[in-house]
Amino acid sequence: MMRRRTTLLASCTALALALGATACGGGPVSAGGGGKSLSGQTITVAGVWSGSEQKNFQKVLDAFSEKSGAKTQFMSTGDNVSTVVGSKIEGGNAPDVVMVPQVGVLQQFAKEGWLKPLSKTTQQSVDSNYASVWKNYGSVDGTLYGLYFKAAHKSTVWYSPDALDQAGVKPPTSYDAMLKAGHTVSESGLAAFSVAGQDGWTLTDWFENIYLSQAGPEKYDALAAHKIKWTDPTVVDALTTLGKLFKDKQLIAGGQKEALNTDFPGSVEKVFGPKPEAGMVYEGDFVAGVAKDQFGKKIGEDANFFPFPPVGDGKAPVVSGGDAAVVLKDGKNQKAAQQFLEYLATPEASAVWAEAGGFLSPNKKLALSSYGDDVTRETAKSLVAAGDSVRFDMSDQAPAAFGGTKGAGEWKILQDFLRDPSDPKGTAAELESAAAKAYQG
Repeated sequence: MMRRRTTLLASCTALALALGATACGGGPVSAGGGGKSLSGQTITVAGVWSGSEQKNFQKVLDAFSEKSGAKTQFMSTGDNVSTVVGSKIEGGNAPDVVMVPQVGVLQQFAKEGWLKPLSKTTQQSVDSNYASVWKNYGSVDGTLYGLYFKAAHKSTVWYSPDALDQAGVKPPTSYDAMLKAGHTVSESGLAAFSVAGQDGWTLTDWFENIYLSQAGPEKYDALAAHKIKWTDPTVVDALTTLGKLFKDKQLIAGGQKEALNTDFPGSVEKVFGPKPEAGMVYEGDFVAGVAKDQFGKKIGEDANFFPFPPVGDGKAPVVSGGDAAVVLKDGKNQKAAQQFLEYLATPEASAVWAEAGGFLSPNKKLALSSYGDDVTRETAKSLVAAGDSVRFDMSDQAPAAFGGTKGAGEWKILQDFLRDPSDPKGTAAELESAAAKAYQG
């Protein structure tokens, strides 16, 4: 589940520096017709955000209120979005809009009959301004229910420029070159990678990037939908590739045992903290927020990234995640809710959060100048340029019992694989057993 990450990172997601100008492209776009047409009305928006994410989203809500005249209320759901929203619906107090952090939850809501299709205006904006992959992830049985407003780029490897300079290596452009560069970094006195094995979701992200590059998008889609089994040879191949990293004690800070005791913020600290232990850490664009907010690093100078490199003959992967806005049937103000989503579909709305920081948009019409620093601009450019080759985080598409539960399913099995990566075929069989039970359920 995407939110297990971004809720964890709520206080450390301010990726960009503040920016004064708002080049959105296409001029101002009215929300709900403009002219304070929603004066006297109130919409309730539910989402998992807290901390700085909630604060920055509030700026978007305030901008909509200023434009439309509507009042807005934000309700934080915590991690269990479906449970909280379900109870609100049963109690007759459903929110008007929910920001859904997982594809699987959006599909669940649609199949429960909880969602309204998005307005023609929003659909037209999605058709014009988004790669079709985002429409596909927001649709169920051909009907568009979800607008992806906020995205994450999860194919970024973050590094200390000082560490790579000291080792005399440049950012690598292939997976094998990355491991080779890692050995050179290790020989210079630091471990190559800090791995957050205590948080099983980071290990799923490692696997997904390798699998997408090595097996290709068609196999990725099939595995994500469990149309092929986890015992497929492509899975074994990806685990074998990942295992080469996991079993190399020269590459992982503190070895496998310490990696299993390192959480995500701790993994960033091992690279960008006061006592560096490693030169690189893999995770999404939100690494920059931790490096900047917690350790005072200047993004682009003290901390930088290179794209997750292609594996073998494959293409460089672009794995993403995101939050989709949906309108509930049982909300008390569906008209205003639909107009709010029409606003969220504009580059104007995205620019509000882009300027605040800690945000990427899949909206192609959002000018890169809206982001506050060059590194964020490069990350956003990479995400948009990937177009339909973007693939949503695979574990976020799976049933939570398999792809999103601590101490169970994929998280636990990949932690066991980090501990002992000697049997990729056996690990694949365990993954298939767990997946089969979860998808049947």
